[in-house]
Amino acid sequence: MDSIIFKIKSLWSSIKEVYRGISSFRLMMISIILGILAGLGAALFFLGIEWTKFKLIHQLAGIAVPGPSGEEIFKGKIGPFRPWLIPIFTTLVGLITGILVKKFIPYAQQDHITDGTDTITRAFHQNEGRINPLVTFLKGLTAVFTIGSGGSAGREGPITLIGGGIGSYLGSLLKLSPKERRILLLAGAGGGLGAIFRAPLGGAITGVEIIYKEDFESEALLPAIISSVIAYTVFTLIYGNHPIFLEIPHFYFNPKELPFYLILALFCSFCGYLYVKTFFFIKYSIFQKIKKRAGLIITCGLGGLIMGILGMFMPFVLSGGYGYLEMAILGKLSLLTMVCFMIAKTIATSVTIGSEMSGGMFAPTLFVGGMAGGIIGTFAHTHYPQLVAHPGAFVLVGMASFFAGAGSAPIGPFILVCELTQDYGLLAPLMFCSAICIFFNRKISIYENQLDNKFQSPAHSGELFVDILSNHKVEELLDELDPVYVVPEDMKFSDFKKKIFINTTQYSFPVVDKNGRLTGIFSSSDFRHMLFNPEIEELVIIKDIAVSDVVVTYPDESLNRALDKLTQKNIDALPVLSDKEDGEILGLLRRKSIIIFYNKLIEKLKSTKL
Repeated sequence: MDSIIFKIKSLWSSIKEVYRGISSFRLMMISIILGILAGLGAALFFLGIEWTKFKLIHQLAGIAVPGPSGEEIFKGKIGPFRPWLIPIFTTLVGLITGILVKKFIPYAQQDHITDGTDTITRAFHQNEGRINPLVTFLKGLTAVFTIGSGGSAGREGPITLIGGGIGSYLGSLLKLSPKERRILLLAGAGGGLGAIFRAPLGGAITGVEIIYKEDFESEALLPAIISSVIAYTVFTLIYGNHPIFLEIPHFYFNPKELPFYLILALFCSFCGYLYVKTFFFIKYSIFQKIKKRAGLIITCGLGGLIMGILGMFMPFVLSGGYGYLEMAILGKLSLLTMVCFMIAKTIATSVTIGSEMSGGMFAPTLFVGGMAGGIIGTFAHTHYPQLVAHPGAFVLVGMASFFAGAGSAPIGPFILVCELTQDYGLLAPLMFCSAICIFFNRKISIYENQLDNKFQSPAHSGELFVDILSNHKVEELLDELDPVYVVPEDMKFSDFKKKIFINTTQYSFPVVDKNGRLTGIFSSSDFRHMLFNPEIEELVIIKDIAVSDVVVTYPDESLNRALDKLTQKNIDALPVLSDKEDGEILGLLRRKSIIIFYNKLIEKLKSTKL
């Protein structure tokens, strides 16, 4: 028994040692816990939205808003038709949202933030991955009532914030480094997306790429995948693993349709541009001006009122709209209907999110993109039925490519769509159209805090230094090496002082044996106490004051590695040896020389970019 206990303790000690010493292992272990919490958070968030929608819209307002076949968890008799209740609901939610934000989290106002996804992006780049737990809770809670009361917003932005907020909290609770906290922030965001979409791979990839326009956070990919898979598992254990669009058929790509997909990509690019411009116009030219004069509470309330009036007369703009998307995929909507849906949803979403009510841009963007795809698909099928047999396929491709362009996310959206339908038959047109939309819309994005790449992110400012130096070697600075006086190890200190020290400004001195091999090094700080003590000077030889643990570098070594050695030992210079086998000393490489070289590289990069 004692031996078993001893083995268990030894195993636990080994695990703790690995956990503390290896960052990747530590993040993987935490990502499992993060996935569980993100999955539970997504399940509660989804339940809150669906219950609120059922009570307020279905039963009290008496409006039947269709849901996707894979998500209807509440069913019951519809209430009396009272559409006038919708503006009351949305206005009250807007006022309450404004009051809660202003009173408890005034710093979380969305002056230059689009939604929860954009909050995550800003926290990653600007705030070391920190998000106040109160922001996560209140934004999630108000999003439940915004979407549940009919606000034209998606649940993906808030769940990204919820999952990312949990990751940020775990990172702070466990006292992890800012880098690790940022990774957990993205892993939690990916977990929330993977769960709410029932798309673990798409959620993980979207979580790590959405913060950049031209890049992705590769170090967060593995933790994001683990978190997303675990969150997806938790969510599907509660609600089942069937896709959101349960009843749609399988679609397959016909090469003859490629010209029509090209037209779809161009149309989505144009509509995406208008969508982004409309949103920012309504947000900044209308609601931000109102906010400056009347304050946040009135702004949110007014946004809720306008949204409610739109929803009262056009119920299809209420909430996320996935049910109408499924109808478009199944061919149940006319071309004119989809045009109206696309325009109205763009305005309703801009009003809801632009007035700073809680919610996300993800689902409305998919909705508008799906309707754009449906327009092209229906038109092509009507006039060329022999070439385009299934216009519903264009709805799915439009969803992914529209968001890819408007959200600057090249990979995640088309994987999400494949997982939403559990069908990869449209992978080729999804990739083709997404690439074209990204090309034409590369200068716009619905997310205000996206950066182009890691070079622009403050989160990687220190790593940029290392990355640049990794591509350059010590040999490039051989001409910049300080000339070096080499001191024999058996030389008396008094002779060193008279013959060498007074004739040089050299700070560090390599020490060699009779064969010229490097055996040590010392600096002026090592003998300062002997400079004015003649009695000791005659007794001490150089070998007595030299440090035998010499750190050196070589011409073929990277400057990054050389700088790392200087930093770890907290020294100013390194001897440069010609080779690793008793090489001759070529000179001393100083930290200052590397810094000057780095600054020149940065200036060169800036001039090249200009």
